[in-house]
Amino acid sequence: MRLPQEAEDRMIRTIAVTRSGEMELDVGIDALERDDVDWMWVDFSEPTEDEIMLLETRFRFHPLAIEDCLQLLQRPKLDHYEEFHFLVFHTLHPTTLEADELDIFLSEKYMVTFRLTALPELDEAFAKWSALSDAGKRGPLFALYSVVDKIVDQYFPSVYRIEDALFDLDQRKTSDLTDAIMDQVFDIRSDLLQLRRTVFPMRELLYRILNSERIQGMGGEHRAYFADVHDHLLKLSEMIESNREMTADIRDSYVSLNTNRMNGIMKTLTVITTIFMPLTFLAGIYGMNFAYMPELELRGGYFIALGAMAFIGCSMYWWFKRKGWFD
Repeated sequence: MRLPQEAEDRMIRTIAVTRSGEMELDVGIDALERDDVDWMWVDFSEPTEDEIMLLETRFRFHPLAIEDCLQLLQRPKLDHYEEFHFLVFHTLHPTTLEADELDIFLSEKYMVTFRLTALPELDEAFAKWSALSDAGKRGPLFALYSVVDKIVDQYFPSVYRIEDALFDLDQRKTSDLTDAIMDQVFDIRSDLLQLRRTVFPMRELLYRILNSERIQGMGGEHRAYFADVHDHLLKLSEMIESNREMTADIRDSYVSLNTNRMNGIMKTLTVITTIFMPLTFLAGIYGMNFAYMPELELRGGYFIALGAMAFIGCSMYWWFKRKGWFD
C-alpha cells in the first residue's frame, strides 16, 4: 500500500485497488484508465463547482442523477442506470437529528461518494477502509456495505439517548406528571418522529438493495452483510415505534390524571353548591322587604333562622360524607 500524499484537506480523495490486490491512496481520478487498476473509491467531500463538473465531464453520469446530488434533500432511493447504480442515503446529526444526504454512484469499476456537507460517518468509513489489511481483496460492493453500516451504526446512540430519557420519565409516579414533564414528552415524541422519517425510508432502501437482481454480486457473503444492516434498521424501527407507544401511554396517563383532578374539583364544587342552595333559599325569603311577614315579629327569629340554616348545612354535609362524596 502506498501512503497518502499530503492532502488531508483535499476535496476529492481516492483509493485505487490494483488487480494484484494492492491499495494506492490519493492517486487521482485518471487512475481509472490504468490497466493495473481493478476499481476505485472516489470521495467528493464538499466539492467546488469545478469538481462537481467532473461528475459530468469525467464520469459521464446521467444528468438526472447529478441533479439529485445537488438538490437537497432527496429521499433514500435506488436508481438503476445503464452503466451504474445511483443510491441516496441519509445520515443523522447526533444532536439536532437532522438528516444529511450522501449520494453514491456504484459500478464494478468504481464507487463514487458525493456529499455537499461534512459527514463524519463517511470519513470514519474511508479511514477504516484505508487501514484494512485485506481491503484490496474486496470489491466496491463491500466498500458500499462499509459506508452503509457506519451510517446505520450512528443511528443507535440517538435512539438509545431518547430511550433512556423516556425510561426516566416513565419511572416517575403518575401524580408527579406536570406540564414541564409533558413538554419533555412532546419534545421526545417530536424527535422520534424525526428519527422515523429517516430510519423507515432507509429500511425500505436496504430491502430494495437486498432484493435487487440488477446489482452484480449481491449474493452469498455480500447479501449476508447487507442483511445484517437491514436487521439493524428493523431493530431501530421497532425501538422507535415502541418508544412512540410509550410517549402515548405517558400522555394518556397525564390526560387521565388531569381529568380525574378536574372531576374531583367539580364534585367538590357541586357539593358545596348543593349545601348552600337551601341556605340561599332561606336567606332569600327572609331578605325580602315585605311589611307583613309573621316571622319578623318573633323575638328569637334571627337565631332560629341561623340555627335552621346551620342544621340544614351540617345535615347535608354529614349525608354527603356518608355517601363518600368527599373521598
